[in-house]
Amino acid sequence: MSKMTPQEMAQKIGSGLLSFPVTPFKADYSFDEATYRANMDWLCGYDVAGLFAAGGTGEFFSLTPTEVPQVVKIAVDETKGRVPVLAGTGYGTAIAREIAVGAEKAGADGLLLLPPYLTHSEQEGLAAHVEAVCASVKIGVIVYNRDNAILQPDTLARLAERCPNLVGYKDGIGDIELMTRVYTKLGDRLTYVGGLPTAETFALPYLDMGVTTYSSAVFNFVPEFATSFYAAVRKRDHAAIHAGLKDFILPLIAIRNRKKGYAVSIIKAGMKVIGRDSGPVRPPLTDLTEQEIAELTALVKKLPAARSSQQAAE
Repeated sequence: MSKMTPQEMAQKIGSGLLSFPVTPFKADYSFDEATYRANMDWLCGYDVAGLFAAGGTGEFFSLTPTEVPQVVKIAVDETKGRVPVLAGTGYGTAIAREIAVGAEKAGADGLLLLPPYLTHSEQEGLAAHVEAVCASVKIGVIVYNRDNAILQPDTLARLAERCPNLVGYKDGIGDIELMTRVYTKLGDRLTYVGGLPTAETFALPYLDMGVTTYSSAVFNFVPEFATSFYAAVRKRDHAAIHAGLKDFILPLIAIRNRKKGYAVSIIKAGMKVIGRDSGPVRPPLTDLTEQEIAELTALVKKLPAARSSQQAAE
């Protein structure tokens, strides 16, 4: 059970960079516990404010409801309280509650509530879904505004009144007007997290809207770059930000955009590039081609800090 209150967890994650560790798999797609432990321990050595076990980049969608708490428990055990560990939960309301309860028992400090599976619904239904998950646990909950789960400001405000442990809002759609209306409506009642794919591209403008942190997938394999980029964002160092975007983030996005699902696959490929091979992605995702991995390798090698990551893995 987490020793942090929901409010303490929210304050902590809002103070720095966040990351979503990959979930390593063996060649037969079974969970690779040893590699996961090694990766979590390594990532804790960097300046990170929170790690999201079994999140989107951790292939939550391919894990079973039984596997999620197992992955979370290993993350909690391996981090040893050095950073907050949050768990993904989602699907329909009953399954989301079941996973949430399991994650809390496994020691998670908080939850990221991903959109319900496939179905579209009205604000009333989405609110009932969020409230049910919040009521099932005592730990803090962050709602992920994305795809088929777009909560409007009035809905969020009512949920904030009814659910004391609803402490965060993660934006995954990039609607600046909606983000502004949400922040204006709720102010510091929630902690705001940037959650667009390759969030670095939106980090600076979102900072000016009250979004003090974001989830960095690339932190998995280039943590030095990710943390220095985040520091530049917080300092509003435009020159450093634009250099990072031009030299690394935008070329990486060019590879990522070639095929559907590559937002996750490219991170798994990055782990392989730095010598921390975390296996394949589970179907229905597909791995990068050898040519694309070669392109990613060349891109990573251009980063001055990349050498230390590769050496650490050897």
